[in-house]
Amino acid sequence: MLLVEVADASAVVAASSARLAKIARLADLLRLAAAAGDPREVAVVVSWLSGELTQRQIGVGWAALRALPRPAAQPGLTVLGVDDAFTAIGATTGKGSRAHRARLVGELFGAATEPEQTFLSRLLTGELRQGALVGVMADAVGRAFDASAPAVRRAAMLSGDLPAVAAAAMTGGAAALDRITLRVGTPVGPMLAQTATGVADALDRLGGPALFEAKLDGARVQIHRSGDAVSIFTRSLDDVTARLPEVVDAALALPVTELIADAEAIALRPDGRPHRFQITASRFGRRGRPDGTGSDVPHLSVFFFDVLHADGTDLLDRPATERIATLDAVTPAQQRVDRLLTADADAAGEFLAATLAAGHEGIMAKSPAAPYEAGRRGAGWLKVKPVHTLDLVVLAVEWGSGRRTGKLSNIHLGARDPATGEYVMLGKTFKGMTDEMLAWQTQRFFALADGETDSYVVPLRPEQVVEIAFDGIQTSSRYPGGMALRFARVLRYRDDKTAAEADTIDTVRRLYEHTG
Repeated sequence: MLLVEVADASAVVAASSARLAKIARLADLLRLAAAAGDPREVAVVVSWLSGELTQRQIGVGWAALRALPRPAAQPGLTVLGVDDAFTAIGATTGKGSRAHRARLVGELFGAATEPEQTFLSRLLTGELRQGALVGVMADAVGRAFDASAPAVRRAAMLSGDLPAVAAAAMTGGAAALDRITLRVGTPVGPMLAQTATGVADALDRLGGPALFEAKLDGARVQIHRSGDAVSIFTRSLDDVTARLPEVVDAALALPVTELIADAEAIALRPDGRPHRFQITASRFGRRGRPDGTGSDVPHLSVFFFDVLHADGTDLLDRPATERIATLDAVTPAQQRVDRLLTADADAAGEFLAATLAAGHEGIMAKSPAAPYEAGRRGAGWLKVKPVHTLDLVVLAVEWGSGRRTGKLSNIHLGARDPATGEYVMLGKTFKGMTDEMLAWQTQRFFALADGETDSYVVPLRPEQVVEIAFDGIQTSSRYPGGMALRFARVLRYRDDKTAAEADTIDTVRRLYEHTG
């Protein structure tokens, strides 16, 4: 299969707002990929159009793509040839690797036509915003290979690998999907939560008593144990076993032989309050030592909150109360998250207040009868967290891609420094923007442009105020104020406020100190 066929399909899918149209176009492409008879080709296409490389990371980002060669006149690149090129680029290490990698990237892009260059650039930089997420792609796989969408989704959840599921469906149909089951050692797509506006809303939506749990501001991990072998995976299914020896020890201390459990790993201060999230997160990145040692790398505590398998028994489809009973039987009380089963909104509110006072980010409300919906944002789990907001000033904006091509999209956010009158950048976001908002801000920011508008980043006169919601403030070496917003999203533009009335960097620092 030629790369241009994938690039063309990606553009069509990105331009379509109809889910069924996306699914139909993707299914056609997958059938075309399968025609060659190579399941690897199908797996690569599924991976790419879900926004992922088969290699996950190859060390190529925006900086490496700033100056691309002239596009080729005719398409000639193949899907498997490009995948092999990505593998070669990612394997380039050692002395002179940067120059060698740049040469390989240049050769690849020099052989690509303009549409192919656009597709590859967006794929490599994580900007392939075409709406072909896992749910849409799973439906397309089912349609392409005559399997039910629920069977595809479940197989993908249990294997954690939709591209491999697509390859299996191509070669073995529905029967091959039925053979994909929960296996200790193979990470499972984690169950995710929807959002509730408060404890009363959560109780109303769950329709009765709810299991409220402390939502710790740590890192979610999935722990697998088979005998003395332990594997630990992140929520994105990356294997981080070697970086978390204390989590391995905690798993080995449990009175079980086989286990798959959900837990939170978190760095705590001596008084029991959590360190900032990024302190915990540092253990998962490249800066921490693989053995977890060093005075700058804190010890992680482990708190279990769900179990998917225990000693030969799969628990995915069991109600939460049964899974929790199993969890309580195999984990010590001091290693379980605090929880409260109640239908009383006042009691739940007190539990939320106590959790927040302890320095954590909120609570979860869970249906006692809900199964574990692996890989899905199920209605049986609801998160309740306080929402912080700031009125900030838009300092610059980036041109969008995918369905946002031709729109000024990703905004740079700043707070005013009253001591200097300058603005201190705190991050970027394109979250929360509706199509109407994108159209409005494109016109608005053209009028505010303070320089050329054909560059990727368009600087603006600091006049437009925007109300931003965010989950917290973390330390950052990227921005001059040393702080950055976590999960920032746009609520609304504040035309009723001038830039002089926006929140100051002093306000942001007070919030930072309070949440630390």
